Amino acid sequence: MTHASSELHVAFKAISKSFGEQQVIPPLDLEINRGEFIVLVGPSGCGKTTTLRMLAGLETVTSGTIEISGKDITDTRAGARDCAMVFQNYALYPHMSVRDNIGYAMKVHGADQSEIDKRVSEAATLLGLDPYLDRKPKNLSGGQRQRVAIGRALVRKPQVFLFDEPLSNLDAKLRVEMRTEIKLLQKRLGTTAVYVTHDQIEAMTMADRVVVMQAGKIEQVAAPITLYEEPANRFVANFIGSPAMNFFDVAIRDGAVHLGDQKLPLPAETAARVGAREKVIMGLRPEHMNGGDHPAELHVQCQTLEPLGAHTLVLGEVAGTKMVAQVAPRFPAQAGETCTVLADMAHVHFFDPVTELRI
Repeated sequence: MTHASSELHVAFKAISKSFGEQQVIPPLDLEINRGEFIVLVGPSGCGKTTTLRMLAGLETVTSGTIEISGKDITDTRAGARDCAMVFQNYALYPHMSVRDNIGYAMKVHGADQSEIDKRVSEAATLLGLDPYLDRKPKNLSGGQRQRVAIGRALVRKPQVFLFDEPLSNLDAKLRVEMRTEIKLLQKRLGTTAVYVTHDQIEAMTMADRVVVMQAGKIEQVAAPITLYEEPANRFVANFIGSPAMNFFDVAIRDGAVHLGDQKLPLPAETAARVGAREKVIMGLRPEHMNGGDHPAELHVQCQTLEPLGAHTLVLGEVAGTKMVAQVAPRFPAQAGETCTVLADMAHVHFFDPVTELRI
């Protein structure tokens, strides 16, 4: 983990949140190390923003405690928590210049003008905002406004940066640039960051560790590569990766996967680990259908092809189940015909059909 020491910095201890009778977050535990970049990710309504807002003090905690640097801040007012938040809509004051927007929080807290000027200047230089300090937000691009919002958080020198979907209003190209900038900035400063997004690619590319949430619960907390290679359950496997993982109802007999009338031999160690099963869910990522260490022929009823330059997607069906395969650019396939892809059986995942946990 880059720059992050093993020193615990932020701790959620059995925190829950209810709105009236409805519990939206059942008791949740999460530990974040100092200097770590943590990303909360999950579908809309999974509780990630509510969790962030409880840390910020913008949402009350129904039960449990939140600690920063060992100090219980559960009931501390938002302004006294030493957290700085960057919002989705930037929340800039339209009548103020960039300079005044960045320095506003320090001014409100009664900081000396020379100290405000010094910190605003440092933040502007760091974020490439020097030429825009006297402009109003309406005269800035989306990316520049986003930098101003980050600058405003930066000058407070908080213990924890909080980001609530900060890039969702930007176009795709700018979003990629800004996520690199935010990640590099956080590493340079070494400040702990908690970042909320519904975009799993954003989560995978930015995080030291990713927290995957569903219905207020944490499904898995792990480094991005671990989530990809060892998803804890079907939900995580489906959520992480683009295009999404394919799932098939299969049987395992005689060291091979039986999918419809097709038989796909397994590597010996996988067959030994999983054993014989009459009903199991097999997961296979689209990018693992182009050969590999343990290829098995999989016959696909091809419905359409999507050429994407570096590779082509074959969208089709196997034994009545829809699937996607990512293959070489000039892969020989025709819509409406059967084609053969090479499934890498060294990369298959198996999930229990009842619990949906990874086997």
